[in-house]
Amino acid sequence: MERELQGFDPTTPNIARLYDYLLGGKDHLAVDREAAEEMLRAAPEMRAAARANRAFVLRAVRRLAEAGVRQFVDIGTGLPTRATVHEVAGRAAPGARVAYVDHDPVVLTHLRALPADDGRTAVAEGDLRDPEAILGHPDVLRVIDFAEPVGIVLGAVLHFVGDADGPARIVAALRRAMAPGSHLVLSHATGDARPAAVAAAGEVYRRAGIPFTPRGRDRIAELLAGFEPAEPGLVWLPQWRPDEADAVDFTADPAASLALGGVGRRA
Repeated sequence: MERELQGFDPTTPNIARLYDYLLGGKDHLAVDREAAEEMLRAAPEMRAAARANRAFVLRAVRRLAEAGVRQFVDIGTGLPTRATVHEVAGRAAPGARVAYVDHDPVVLTHLRALPADDGRTAVAEGDLRDPEAILGHPDVLRVIDFAEPVGIVLGAVLHFVGDADGPARIVAALRRAMAPGSHLVLSHATGDARPAAVAAAGEVYRRAGIPFTPRGRDRIAELLAGFEPAEPGLVWLPQWRPDEADAVDFTADPAASLALGGVGRRA
């Protein structure tokens, strides 16, 4: 998550624009490219790691839609680079509904410019640190019925939430609102395998004023407490039900994704 919402700032690196650059998108500025290139010099894995995270999120959404989930809330969405959650969910389950939530004004502008889809997609301004406001947001509730199973996506966002903001509290609040049969999709940066690379990337974030808190496997697993883990559990991102079509091959070294991911079911 970014610093407090203060509007568009072209002089400071922005998480969403930086991530867009790493993914090969076009919605970034020189200041974002400079920060990303500095990060890549210190941690060359970052570009492939960003793509591995996006691929994991979209695989998980597709698998859940194929399994019968018909509504999704994507929190901390980021810029709609390449495929989007509503496109993937809609192809697997026509009529699927998606609420996108972010607190970056640039992201919100791009999301609201997505092609109309007969009211099955909503965009809401919200901060993950205030989950109750997200859960009660009228734009979210326009397309999401929390009395029915829902897939909530927290893709590479909780490592931008510091310990003082209570990531476990946030996830617990979301879990309480989820009907039985709902699922949480979670990916989170960790320095367990590549501590130097993750620390170097984190230093670039911090110099840009962006808090960054990678966590170890045990602490990430604690965030999934109360959910039944879907196979294969909490694993390096490329190890979660990989597809042959994935753009980046991590067969030799899945830990180069620099993040763990998993899907949990609300019983």
